[in-house]
Amino acid sequence: MCVFSAVALVLEVDGGLGQYPLSCLDSAEEVMSRDDQGRDIIWKKNGEELPQKGNVYSVQLEESLGGGNYTCHSKNGSLLNHTVVLIKEEESKRKRILIKTDQDYLKCSAQNYNGDFHCSWTWHRSRVGEVAFIRVQRVSDSNDTHCTVDVSGQLWTCSTGQRKFRCSVDDSGQSISCLDEQHCPYAEEIHLIYISVYVKTEHFLVENYSKYFYLSEIVKPDKVRISEVNKSLIEWTYPSSWASPYSYFPLTFQIAQFRKECRNCANPCTELKPTKMLTVHSSDRCSSKVKHKTKTVCVRAKDAFSNSEWGEWSHIRSKKAIISTL
Repeated sequence: MCVFSAVALVLEVDGGLGQYPLSCLDSAEEVMSRDDQGRDIIWKKNGEELPQKGNVYSVQLEESLGGGNYTCHSKNGSLLNHTVVLIKEEESKRKRILIKTDQDYLKCSAQNYNGDFHCSWTWHRSRVGEVAFIRVQRVSDSNDTHCTVDVSGQLWTCSTGQRKFRCSVDDSGQSISCLDEQHCPYAEEIHLIYISVYVKTEHFLVENYSKYFYLSEIVKPDKVRISEVNKSLIEWTYPSSWASPYSYFPLTFQIAQFRKECRNCANPCTELKPTKMLTVHSSDRCSSKVKHKTKTVCVRAKDAFSNSEWGEWSHIRSKKAIISTL
């Protein structure tokens, strides 16, 4: 059992039959002080009244069923308590809510070393749900990390005595953006970030997806901006979102040149075979000579010091002196 808050808990099931007792009034004093001694307490699941009455209700667990929004009421209908019961299948069961992309359920990236990062996921087409709980911390942090959410259900804060993370769930429910408020981009990153996302379906099935990483492992620069100096020279600039000074945070650039025209290509950088490919290390002026008859030039960037992912390609097309930057 995992308790998220005073009104939500997760029950792990193994696929067999089971029961879990829910108490309406927590203390015996509260129960005994009532005229009916709790015998007439009414229970509802998802708004529908249940036949069982009394201070304790037995949640029936069968396979992945039994989850719901349980409320208890006095005889006159006033609300006494409520508990959201979420069902979690044992870890050996196959994940069913999210699907893997690139061999992982959570895809995380950072535009720079400022402490911001973004994680996204893909819902299974038949099980779209919502985020139920988020936990983010550095591995060095104590286990008393406390996570809370605002009334919108989208803004989360996870804090310990030493560190605070703030995260927001996007409106589509398919990603979160987080900030480590104590992160220093100029200091060595010693401790891993741990993020855990609990997602639930409309049937109150919940699954936990987690990931460990350093920012240096997920940093992915934005697109560079390319311009034509003349027919034989192009130049580009560092992404505006990249950290500075560039001498401290240098990028490595990959330049691909194409002689073949591809009018119907969505992205010629990935759909054509380059006639020339080179790699440039530069922390100041970024430029490259262009071979004669080149139709398209593509440029992308990655952090020079880490084994992280390349950024997306930018490309520039040249045809009859008409230049189009995408």
